Amino acid sequence: MSVQEYLEKHLLSRKIEDAVNAAVRAKALDPVLFISNHMRKSVRCVITKIKARQILDSRGVPTVEVDLYTNKGMFRAAAPSGASSGMYEAIELRDGDNGKYLGKGVSRAVKNINEKVSEALVGMDPTLQSQIDQAMIDLDKTENKGELGANAVLAVSIAACKAGAAEKEVPLYKHIADLSGKTSLVLPVPAFTVISGGKHAGNNLSIQDIMILPVGANSFEEAVQMGSETYHLLKAIIIEKHGINGCNVSEDGGFAPNISSLTEGLDLVKEAIDRAGYGERIKIAMDVAATNFCIGTKYDLDHKSANKSGQNFKTAEDMAEMYTELCKVYPIVSIEDPFDKDDWEHTKLFTSLGICQVAGDDLLMSNPKRTEKAIDEFTCNALVLKVNQIGTVTEAIEVVKLAKDANWGVVTSHRCGETEDSFIADLAVGLSTGQIKAGAPSRGERLAKYNQLLRIEEELGDQAVYAGENWRLQ
Repeated sequence: MSVQEYLEKHLLSRKIEDAVNAAVRAKALDPVLFISNHMRKSVRCVITKIKARQILDSRGVPTVEVDLYTNKGMFRAAAPSGASSGMYEAIELRDGDNGKYLGKGVSRAVKNINEKVSEALVGMDPTLQSQIDQAMIDLDKTENKGELGANAVLAVSIAACKAGAAEKEVPLYKHIADLSGKTSLVLPVPAFTVISGGKHAGNNLSIQDIMILPVGANSFEEAVQMGSETYHLLKAIIIEKHGINGCNVSEDGGFAPNISSLTEGLDLVKEAIDRAGYGERIKIAMDVAATNFCIGTKYDLDHKSANKSGQNFKTAEDMAEMYTELCKVYPIVSIEDPFDKDDWEHTKLFTSLGICQVAGDDLLMSNPKRTEKAIDEFTCNALVLKVNQIGTVTEAIEVVKLAKDANWGVVTSHRCGETEDSFIADLAVGLSTGQIKAGAPSRGERLAKYNQLLRIEEELGDQAVYAGENWRLQ
């Protein structure tokens, strides 16, 4: 084939001429670079290849990573994982081969991506997020993504979202905002984990996390400073009272002193806030994760203690009374999962008191059906959004819309098994959730999210809005 025939076959002559004319009109200083970029933009962007692999998350447990290629570049994403999964969330696909990674390998999920998902998605436009996600849902054919694996589907969905943003030449958070129909962008208030218990730590604290929220900061940058200073002063206080061993950290970076009660932990945190000089500018939140110590209809606050007294069993009514008293004494503004995941009645009764934000995690599992039920029945007033519980970016956007339309708060949340992927930072800004929970202001996989938010705030410049006192309703 001659050069002229090649040009005619691919209609290159007209395209090159258009690119040269555009360079002339723009008075391009580097016409070759200008023409190259102009030609790239004229090519329809499609997914050309998807390659998955098994990597390790922050706990040293396997998870799925995906490289998604378009004719504009390569885009990488990884799926996070929780300490436990519930019956109402999308299913992680694990190998179950105890001879490898103690049964926790994800080679089946990786194979599904490389052999099934890739074939279905190659040729699709990465800007069409909902179509990509629906194609994977259709391919899976199960309600809980148990065929392909939610870990496989999510990693591809996030990678496609990044590719879509690149094709549109906009930041990832802006692309997410476009997908959701949002016009405003808000930097969330970070809920920094400072003391850990429950399944996240080896101490005797029954509840899972005590967090601090710098709602009085004037910017996200100042919020990070306030959180970091308080965190390090808390470390000093714990050393004073419990010795250096009390500063061992949990899976998400919170300190794990062997305290004997919840009030002792809250006292430590309050002292650190006061010592930092922030007073009412920092509020406190708790993730109780009460399902983990619910036995029948009662709650065993000594469930982690080797020397159980048998005197610390509480009814749901006792727990509600305890929370009410704690909110009077400490600046607690949010309590997550105060009761068992199926105890809708007491969660509703406690929410109706209007004492604080009541957030559903195990209760809702980011599941739209359970979220709709909770909205209809006024069960709680905030959603804890964990993208791996629902499985795709599109479904995450939809469940956030449900919550927002009900005037709920939304907490964009990490998982205990995290990766260096900072996607949820952009998600929180793009959906203006107002709150983000990504662990302590330490450990690289946690800081990846907070540091990305610092970059986003810098990029937005004068347009940056920090949720601050309006953290619940954005």
